[in-house]
Amino acid sequence: MTVHNFNAGPSMLPPSVIAEATRAVQEFEHSGMSILEISHRSPGFMAVLDEAETLVRALLKLPEEYAVLFLTGGASTQFFMAPLNLLPQNEKAAYVDTGSWSTKAIKEARRYGHIDVLASSKAQNYAHIPKGYNLPVDTTYLHLTSNNTIFGTQYQVWPETDVPLVCDMSSDIFSRPVPANRFDLIYAGAQKNLGPAGVTLVIVRKSALGKTGRDIPTMLDYNTHISKHSSFNTPPVFPIYVSLLTLRWILETGGLHAMQQRNEEKATLLYEEIDANPFFRGVVSDPADRSKMNVTFVMADRYRELEADFLAACREANCVGIKGHRSAGGFRASIYNAMPLEGVQALVEVMRSFSLRYG
Repeated sequence: MTVHNFNAGPSMLPPSVIAEATRAVQEFEHSGMSILEISHRSPGFMAVLDEAETLVRALLKLPEEYAVLFLTGGASTQFFMAPLNLLPQNEKAAYVDTGSWSTKAIKEARRYGHIDVLASSKAQNYAHIPKGYNLPVDTTYLHLTSNNTIFGTQYQVWPETDVPLVCDMSSDIFSRPVPANRFDLIYAGAQKNLGPAGVTLVIVRKSALGKTGRDIPTMLDYNTHISKHSSFNTPPVFPIYVSLLTLRWILETGGLHAMQQRNEEKATLLYEEIDANPFFRGVVSDPADRSKMNVTFVMADRYRELEADFLAACREANCVGIKGHRSAGGFRASIYNAMPLEGVQALVEVMRSFSLRYG
């Protein structure tokens, strides 16, 4: 049975990655041991770490001034690790509030310094990306959330500024090319486009560190993990290994430009159906801000009582994970890298059939 997995995360992985990971669970590279039980300091796993870092650097075209780390704790831990490591005492950072995750990041950052919330789309239920705000030049960094999984908005154009950028890219990392040299810090939970839950990718400009004037706990200091090659303590071996397999798959299937092209094709197909089908309505107010990763929509007002019927039709067609987040309602189709075009076509067919049945 083919299941079209539209869950927002953990989300689907490429079938070839799952197949290779399954073999490694049985036996990792003729070692006689599972990937789940090898030493994190063994030559085999150190090779995994080295290759994973090399592929991250190659895909994002990272210069040597950046460190690549594989940590734990998810993006939620980075909400406080970022200001703890980057924001000097008595200085300020700027944040743009575009949804639930940026709100959480703002809350944590306020523990470590003055946080200036430059703009927010909360009053409009986060239906667009704020624009046109003024960024003070004395700001240490500007924090963004590149893609908003719950409300379905995404930065398609980065703000024009000389202020260093810090960005939570948990839900769209490796879905498109990124001008990495504009960022002092990029962090991403893996469970969307990179690998299974349990590992967090951190990319940090080394020259931005060591300037806060505060005593940082050992485990929360990026320099600790840089000096120990992500192995100060036992790293999440299996999630890192699966992330390596996914990075290989991205490279083998054409890299980030090819990934972006496929993601745009999927998103265009689905948004065109939403706009043309009288039973549905998109919720992002500015089409330029629509996410290519999380497509959010609702039932048109006059058909609102049919929402449960549409979800049932999706389940019958093996399109799972379509129900919207509890705080937003409606529907959400997450179409990350591993979602094939055929999965989106299946959902579009459900939408068309539903409108014919009830129209």
